[in-house]
Amino acid sequence: MNSLAMPATVNKNQMKTLATTFNTLIWLFLLTFAILILLPLVFMFTASIMDAKEIITMPYRWIPSEIKWANYARAIAGNDGSYQFVRNIANSLIVSISIMVSTIFLSSMVGYGLAKFNFKGRNIVFLAIMATMMIPFETIMIPLFMVALKLGIQDSYRGLIIPFMLNAFAVFQMRQYLLTFPEDILDAARIDGMNEPSIYAKIILPNATPVIATVAVLTFRQQWDTLLWPLLVTQREEMKTIPAYIVKFAAEKYADEGAMMAVAVIASIPVIALFLSLSKYFVGGSSTYAAGKE
Repeated sequence: MNSLAMPATVNKNQMKTLATTFNTLIWLFLLTFAILILLPLVFMFTASIMDAKEIITMPYRWIPSEIKWANYARAIAGNDGSYQFVRNIANSLIVSISIMVSTIFLSSMVGYGLAKFNFKGRNIVFLAIMATMMIPFETIMIPLFMVALKLGIQDSYRGLIIPFMLNAFAVFQMRQYLLTFPEDILDAARIDGMNEPSIYAKIILPNATPVIATVAVLTFRQQWDTLLWPLLVTQREEMKTIPAYIVKFAAEKYADEGAMMAVAVIASIPVIALFLSLSKYFVGGSSTYAAGKE
């Protein structure tokens, strides 16, 4: 009996060893990629508190010999001491937040209509919206600029915000997410006398938090990093956004590498903060609907 039981015990031990080895390899793999992803961020921060000569010294010293917080003061003040950085980063915040909020509400309404309402030509409308994703921005940039000129919204917040208040990818995300929303909940709400605006506001939005968080992060990051359109549509320095400021700061003759890295660090903070604050909503997806429990 003991001889018959031994092979089973050996197999269990081997399986346990293999599982432990596999888990260890997975963790090493993930840790390696995490280090590779975080390495540029570490370089950016360490370089932002270094002397310019020390940054270009090879091999690179990850720990500065002397911490220079003055790089951040110069980054904010600018090479000319005009403190234009403060206005430009405020512009980026106003534009990115405005576009993020409008995209969330407009794309959720469009996605809700395409996902839960049966009307003639619904699929054609959806395909037409998706087709716009195939058009490079460079091909519509000049016509869009001419429209902005005709409307008199160039060199203003309206010119920076209005053309990007909605995008096709956000509609796609919202529609795909809401397709999984239980129809029974919506039918029960209608039987109870709720109208469609109330259903949208009190049922759809509260239960679409994961996709809303995703759209918020992606939209904010995209607009925060946008350079081409703000360069084209704005002329005054006080209306420029943070990417334009970084380009101008780096192109100046007496730009300091440490101050340039400090500008990059400060410009990264809003995106990182938004991602960390919303990351908890990414877990769970469409697995649970709070309204279904009420």
